Amino acid sequence: MATFTNIAAYKFVPLADLGPLRGRLLKLCKEWQLRGTILLSPEGINLFVAGAREKIDLLLAELRSLPGMANFEVKFSESDHQPFNRMLVRLKKEIIAFGVDGIDPGRQTSPKLPPRKLKEWLDDGKPVVLLDTRNDYEVKLGTFRNALPIGVDHFRDFPAAVRKLPPEMKDQPIVMFCTGGIRCEKAGPFMEREGFKNIFQLEGGILKYFEDCGGAHYDGECFVFDQRVGVDPSLHETESTQCFACLTPLTAEEQANPRYVAGKSCPHCFKTPEQRMAQTIAERHEAIRRVTTPLPGSVPYENFLPVNVPQDCDGQPLIDALCRVVRHVPREEWEREFERGLVLNTRHETIASSHTVRAGERYLHKFPNVTEPDVSADIRVLHEDEALIVIHKPAPLPMHAAGRYNRNTLQHILHAVYHPERPRQAHRLDANTTGVVLVTRTRHFASMLQPQFARGEVSKFYLVKAHGSPAEEAFSCDAPISAEPGEIGTREVDHEDGLPARTEFRVIRRNRDGTTLLEARPLTGRTNQIRVHLWHLGMPICGDTVYQANRVKGAVQTLSTDAAPLCLHSWRIGFKHPLHGQRVEFSAPAPAWAEMK
Repeated sequence: MATFTNIAAYKFVPLADLGPLRGRLLKLCKEWQLRGTILLSPEGINLFVAGAREKIDLLLAELRSLPGMANFEVKFSESDHQPFNRMLVRLKKEIIAFGVDGIDPGRQTSPKLPPRKLKEWLDDGKPVVLLDTRNDYEVKLGTFRNALPIGVDHFRDFPAAVRKLPPEMKDQPIVMFCTGGIRCEKAGPFMEREGFKNIFQLEGGILKYFEDCGGAHYDGECFVFDQRVGVDPSLHETESTQCFACLTPLTAEEQANPRYVAGKSCPHCFKTPEQRMAQTIAERHEAIRRVTTPLPGSVPYENFLPVNVPQDCDGQPLIDALCRVVRHVPREEWEREFERGLVLNTRHETIASSHTVRAGERYLHKFPNVTEPDVSADIRVLHEDEALIVIHKPAPLPMHAAGRYNRNTLQHILHAVYHPERPRQAHRLDANTTGVVLVTRTRHFASMLQPQFARGEVSKFYLVKAHGSPAEEAFSCDAPISAEPGEIGTREVDHEDGLPARTEFRVIRRNRDGTTLLEARPLTGRTNQIRVHLWHLGMPICGDTVYQANRVKGAVQTLSTDAAPLCLHSWRIGFKHPLHGQRVEFSAPAPAWAEMK
């Protein structure tokens, strides 16, 4: 069986011309079939490399030919397999990340204590504090008997941890140690700067101690940063492995635990499906909070609305085409927009009103310093899997960009939270309607879910609080609804040209104030269907400023955040899950107005 030689080494020495050096070392290592990592920085070199012994010797000869590297010492070990997947040579600001200015081990470091001297001290019972500077997950695999772990997850946290040590330790002899010594090169000078008076660092770290002294006074293994995970005091690979998910080192006993699934989980990070879902949802809610603080549309920005030239405008002046396509904007206003330089081509160049257009071209109407009205950003994730995101939508919050809203929309916020994914909403709710919204994560899953809405296979149940009290406990409305929007995007009952529509209602509770809490089930999917049907039946929805017997003056489709709520809530929705085809149902908690009697 082939034997691989593993070397680990570092040296703090000024290095120059790092770019060419990196290229040369990478080329040579690949020619010699070596694998591992070499870190180069202005402060020195740090490496972990494995390969055939004769090729390792060639690499060491190359490195020792560099200025200041003649006495470059390395630690050797062997393995029966290549512990690294590839060869990397990287340029870094520091060869060991610490982030503290003024610490330069190339000029000054703490006294080094040879391994045999430390063993002698421990054999004699000399009072000394053994300080383990490594990360907690490394300490778990093994450390010196009675050693004090510094208690960090990353070496960058070392300075803060030192400042929490008991003040009396500043006068005690301290021997700090790590895997190979490199961390102590920076940790020692830092501790001296913090007032610790008697600091030593174990020369060569744990690996050198194993080489010189074996396992005396040491319990367990030493974690190493390659696929071997751990080595024993004889520097041979152990049976320990590392969890792919949480990176915790695992003993043979822990690997036998049923919660250990290679590549997925271990006893330390295993979570039930419910726990994983709760963690995922908590992370999404935090991401939503970051994206919506402040609201994305509250920060002034430039917005560009596209205008496409139709066939019947081919050859016309641009201003004539704009008046034809955007009919609600008067010609005088378009003339002012041209004078302000707010009409552009797709290269964002200003363009004259007399410019001749061609069918199919696109132009942009620029809106500078746009800010949008506030919305509710209390978006809650109810469920998430590989195919679906189930949202509890607040109100007011538009689903898509339209009118005054471009960034303060559910779509914009979800795209920011799930970037680079671009979730697709499978259906729509009015901006003022709360409750369950289904969102697909890919176009593929959208193609499996959206046709269910078109075929009427999705069951939708709403909670509605309406004015009045119906004569029956269950009733329905089949009034056809207009296909084209009217004033402010509203729809009307249109018995001549309207689209077929049916909504079934059931009384849940008759309130003392003369209102009724209803369950509404729309069997078709017309715009504003429930609102239009209840208005038609003489029972307008509470809080609806648009579909009322006497429409509120200045009513808008999207309410302000301080307005009374529209009492319409998407309560439950059932469908065939696009991932496995089974029938599922999701629900959103009832709002406060549904609990009032």
